[in-house]
Amino acid sequence: MISNSALEIEHSAFDVTVVLCTYNRCRYLTGALESIAKSEMADSVTWEILVVDNNSTDQTRDVVEGFCHRYPQRVRYLFEPKQGLSYARNAGIEHSRGSLLAFTDDDVTVESTWLQNLTAALHNREWAGVAGRTLPAQEFSPPAWLPSWGAGMICAYFDLGDRPIELKQPPYGANMAFRRSMFAKYGGFRIDLGRNGSDKICSEDTEFGRRLMAAGESLGYEPTAIVHHLVLSERITQEYVLSWWFDWGRAIVRERVNRADKYGIPREYLALLRRSVGVLAQTLRGILACGLSERFEFNCQLSKTRGQIAELLRLTAKRKWRKRGTAIIAQPQKNSSVGAVDTGGEELTDPFSSAGPGTGNHVALEGK
Repeated sequence: MISNSALEIEHSAFDVTVVLCTYNRCRYLTGALESIAKSEMADSVTWEILVVDNNSTDQTRDVVEGFCHRYPQRVRYLFEPKQGLSYARNAGIEHSRGSLLAFTDDDVTVESTWLQNLTAALHNREWAGVAGRTLPAQEFSPPAWLPSWGAGMICAYFDLGDRPIELKQPPYGANMAFRRSMFAKYGGFRIDLGRNGSDKICSEDTEFGRRLMAAGESLGYEPTAIVHHLVLSERITQEYVLSWWFDWGRAIVRERVNRADKYGIPREYLALLRRSVGVLAQTLRGILACGLSERFEFNCQLSKTRGQIAELLRLTAKRKWRKRGTAIIAQPQKNSSVGAVDTGGEELTDPFSSAGPGTGNHVALEGK
């Protein structure tokens, strides 16, 4: 949870905070910090870089401490022990000091005018948030099996052209900024979404953007706010892309959780039926597809559907578990005192909960 007092605009001592979350990627972090620290900002703009170390076990802290000494009062270090990208981002929001919050990744380099151009449009009241342009950091030849849209999941590719426009789709976490007041008004990033250790479920960034847009807020696109994202070789594989689609399928279902039953039937039951039929149709289309990339595209859709089914099964099991727990608690027990609950020796901790407790103790460090 992000405390409301920490999100008050009056709390802000800086104009802009760059929140950069990282986990065991010190080999890339240096390049990201070097480029951000050299940002060209107007003298009248006060800004800082807050690096949130999400429980790293490599040399991340040493790297950031070096930047804290090189750029005193500019770079700060925050240790977030609760594993998960959303926990880290929410901790960064709470401990930031800017009225505008920019987000990027630890495996990028930014152009010198990135931060100025990304946040400039937020100084007026037209936009609640802004997305910049994210391009591959190096040229690469896509394999024949990868469809044209594949760069989006390999390097967070986001390019809507050369003109500023109002967004019709939410931004990606590698290159986005929001007013601090948006988090005070709508809450932080959902902790049941976002990468968490070996769990690669995604969409905590896009869910927040969709939340704002659904509430009537306007988001803009600034093409001159350019980030260059590394293209990692381990991501240019069919296994990685298919796993990304599987996890995206899980995220789609999880994002829409807690919807009301339809005609007295749990929505996840109806969705399971639809997705099961979809698997058969997508499998047949994949078999009949001619081109290599076309066939792989159907396999991606199939992988997404499998992810949706996996999450729907989890939700179904969770519903049954909760009903069972309610029945155990509601059942009167013999020889029990008033107000006592006999669970038959079973601990009623929800095994399906993905939220977990709040953030733990933080360790903060800044340049002296």
